[in-house]
Amino acid sequence: MPPKSVVWQQVRNVFELVENQLAKALQSEYGLGLTEYRALQLLDAAPDSELRMQELARRLGLNQSSVTRLVERMERNQYTIRDVCPNDKRGVYTVITERGHQIQKEAGKDFDAFLNAALLEAGSQPGNSHIVSCLHRMLQQSAI
Repeated sequence: MPPKSVVWQQVRNVFELVENQLAKALQSEYGLGLTEYRALQLLDAAPDSELRMQELARRLGLNQSSVTRLVERMERNQYTIRDVCPNDKRGVYTVITERGHQIQKEAGKDFDAFLNAALLEAGSQPGNSHIVSCLHRMLQQSAI
């Protein structure tokens, strides 16, 4: 059995391979970055289809300047708008638009296929098959 540090590195490698494949597929098919897709998914599921910028940053694992640039890109594509909190004028919300709901829904229909293709590709590389089979089992259990 390999040391835990080697297994962990393999997990990271699989994760990076899958993330890169997902990013390429979303960009190619929908012109969306992976982080944009995730942000739209979070906003779509949020109460009132909005989140404070700070909360969106936290959930995406981004710092404040990165989430600001992300939201600016999404606003340029008319996927989101910003809104000031009525109770706290310093608070800024990101709100998904109808166009944002639509692109998220369309991309969401293909996401599972993109994920399966990415996992298949990652699993075909030496040393990754065990990790990918574990991920498949986890994903199947989450669908139940």
